[in-house]
Order: sequence, then structure tokens, then C-alpha cells
Amino acid sequence: MEEKRNNKTPQENTNKSSNILGASSNLLGLCFIVMTSLKILKLTTQARTVNKFMIIAIVAFMASSVFSFLAIRSKTKRGILFENIADIVFLVGLFILFGTTMLIAFDFIM
Repeated sequence: MEEKRNNKTPQENTNKSSNILGASSNLLGLCFIVMTSLKILKLTTQARTVNKFMIIAIVAFMASSVFSFLAIRSKTKRGILFENIADIVFLVGLFILFGTTMLIAFDFIM
């Protein structure tokens, strides 16, 4: 069985990278809304743990946005590396957001 290699040209990155950029920027906005809502509702004592997880998710989604933007703009093979980094960091942020939601839903975080 022949091994399939990643022979994409830098111009072929833009489809996946643009999807990552759109999704990560939307989820970045969602994290900001959650943090702002917690401050407005003055849930500071209950929300400390949620805020910590949201900050980590914000950093992950911001890094994913930057790397996917760099992948779109790159004219070299480095764009493929940027796209792969953006993909992995996006998944990390997604799992953090999911984990935080599950902890809140099952009342592990008050």
C-alpha cells in the first residue's frame, strides 16, 4: 500500500484555514460574552474557575485565529505548518470550552 503524502500547494491551504479562522473568531467572541456576562451578573466568587478556563480558551482561539490567518497569507510551504498548528490549537480550545460547559452543566463548578 502506497503511503499518501501531503502534497498540497500553499494555495490549497486557504479552504481549511478560512474555516478555522471563521470558527475560532466566533468562539473567541463567545468566550468574551461569557466572561462579560459573569462580570455583569457579579458572580465573581462562583465564576473564578470559569474565568480561568475561559482565559485559556481565549488564548487558544486567538492563537488559532492568528495561525490560520498566517496560513492563508503564506505563499510558501510554511503555510501548511501554520494550518496544522491552527487546527491543533483550535481543537484544544474547543475541548477546553466543552469541558467547562460540562463542568457547569453537572454542577461541578458553582
